Amino acid sequence: MKEIYELDVYRLAEELSDLVWYGFDGWATKVQKTIGYQIIRSSDSIAANLAGSAP
Repeated sequence: MKEIYELDVYRLAEELSDLVWYGFDGWATKVQKTIGYQIIRSSDSIAANLAGSAP
C-alpha cells in the first residue's frame, strides 16, 4: 500500500496550499483579513484531512 505522501490527491492538496500561501502576500490587506486567512486554513486542512483519514 502507498504512503499518503505518495498519492496524487495528497500531492495536489499540498500544491494548492503552497499556491495559496505564495499568493497571500500579494493580496490587499482587506482581503487578507476578511477571507484570506480562511482560505489559508481551508487549503491547509485538505491535506491534513486526507492524512488523518489514511489507514
